Amino acid sequence: MSVTAAKWTLEEYHHMIKAGILDDRQVELLRGEIVEIFAEGEPHAYSRNEAGEYLAKLLGDQAKVRQDSPITLPNNSEPEPDIAVVQNLGREYRFHVRIQV
Repeated sequence: MSVTAAKWTLEEYHHMIKAGILDDRQVELLRGEIVEIFAEGEPHAYSRNEAGEYLAKLLGDQAKVRQDSPITLPNNSEPEPDIAVVQNLGREYRFHVRIQV
Protein backbone atom coordinates (compact mmCIF):
# COMPACT_ATOMS: atom_id res chain seq x y z
CA MET A 1 0.00 0.00 0.00
CA SER A 2 1.38 3.42 -0.94
CA VAL A 3 0.75 6.58 1.02
CA THR A 4 0.24 9.98 -0.57
CA ALA A 5 0.12 13.23 1.37
CA ALA A 6 -3.00 15.35 0.92
CA LYS A 7 -2.38 18.55 -1.05
CA TRP A 8 -4.16 21.78 -0.19
CA THR A 9 -5.07 24.72 -2.39
CA LEU A 10 -4.56 28.33 -1.36
CA GLU A 11 -8.32 28.70 -1.03
CA GLU A 12 -8.58 25.69 1.31
CA TYR A 13 -5.60 26.96 3.34
CA HIS A 14 -7.20 30.40 3.74
CA HIS A 15 -10.50 28.78 4.79
CA MET A 16 -8.64 26.83 7.49
CA ILE A 17 -7.02 30.05 8.73
CA LYS A 18 -10.35 31.91 8.80
CA ALA A 19 -12.03 29.00 10.60
CA GLY A 20 -9.32 29.07 13.29
CA ILE A 21 -8.16 25.53 12.56
CA LEU A 22 -4.51 26.61 12.45
CA ASP A 23 -4.64 29.19 15.27
CA ASP A 24 -2.39 27.24 17.64
CA ARG A 25 0.16 26.29 14.98
CA GLN A 26 2.94 28.16 13.23
CA VAL A 27 2.64 26.92 9.67
CA GLU A 28 2.97 27.97 6.05
CA LEU A 29 1.77 26.44 2.79
CA LEU A 30 4.51 25.15 0.47
CA ARG A 31 3.55 23.46 -2.82
CA GLY A 32 0.23 22.41 -1.36
CA GLU A 33 1.67 21.01 1.88
CA ILE A 34 1.14 22.64 5.26
CA VAL A 35 4.51 22.65 7.02
CA GLU A 36 5.53 23.70 10.53
CA ILE A 37 7.77 26.74 10.88
CA PHE A 38 9.92 27.25 13.92
CA ALA A 39 10.08 30.28 16.16
CA GLU A 40 13.25 32.27 15.63
CA GLY A 41 15.74 32.87 18.41
CA GLU A 42 17.32 36.16 19.41
CA PRO A 43 20.38 35.94 17.09
CA HIS A 44 18.16 35.12 14.11
CA ALA A 45 15.75 37.97 14.87
CA TYR A 46 18.63 40.43 15.32
CA SER A 47 20.28 39.42 12.03
CA ARG A 48 16.97 39.60 10.14
CA ASN A 49 16.21 43.06 11.52
CA GLU A 50 19.71 44.35 10.73
CA ALA A 51 19.58 42.95 7.19
CA GLY A 52 16.08 44.35 6.63
CA GLU A 53 17.08 47.83 7.80
CA TYR A 54 20.24 47.75 5.66
CA LEU A 55 18.30 46.73 2.55
CA ALA A 56 15.59 49.33 3.16
CA LYS A 57 18.20 52.11 3.42
CA LEU A 58 20.10 50.81 0.40
CA LEU A 59 17.01 50.52 -1.82
CA GLY A 60 15.13 53.60 -0.63
CA ASP A 61 11.95 54.06 -2.70
CA GLN A 62 13.10 51.65 -5.44
CA ALA A 63 11.59 48.61 -3.69
CA LYS A 64 9.85 47.56 -0.50
CA VAL A 65 11.54 45.35 2.09
CA ARG A 66 9.03 43.09 3.84
CA GLN A 67 9.86 41.01 6.90
CA ASP A 68 7.98 37.91 8.04
CA SER A 69 5.02 38.62 5.76
CA PRO A 70 3.29 35.97 3.64
CA ILE A 71 3.73 36.01 -0.12
CA THR A 72 1.16 34.14 -2.21
CA LEU A 73 2.66 32.17 -5.10
CA PRO A 74 0.81 30.46 -7.98
CA ASN A 75 2.04 26.94 -7.05
CA ASN A 76 -0.24 26.63 -4.00
CA SER A 77 2.39 28.19 -1.76
CA GLU A 78 2.25 30.98 0.75
CA PRO A 79 5.63 31.11 2.49
CA GLU A 80 6.56 33.71 5.09
CA PRO A 81 10.16 34.54 4.19
CA ASP A 82 12.36 36.28 6.74
CA ILE A 83 13.01 39.05 4.21
CA ALA A 84 11.56 39.71 0.77
CA VAL A 85 12.47 42.55 -1.56
CA VAL A 86 9.34 43.32 -3.59
CA GLN A 87 7.94 45.99 -5.88
CA ASN A 88 6.81 49.12 -4.10
CA LEU A 89 3.05 48.77 -4.67
CA GLY A 90 1.85 50.87 -1.74
CA ARG A 91 -1.59 49.90 -0.45
CA GLU A 92 -1.58 46.62 -2.39
CA TYR A 93 0.25 45.09 0.58
CA ARG A 94 -2.77 45.45 2.87
CA PHE A 95 -3.59 41.91 1.74
CA HIS A 96 -1.40 38.91 0.94
CA VAL A 97 1.03 39.57 -1.87
CA ARG A 98 0.30 37.55 -5.00
CA ILE A 99 3.29 36.96 -7.24
CA GLN A 100 2.63 36.52 -10.96
CA VAL A 101 5.02 34.17 -12.75
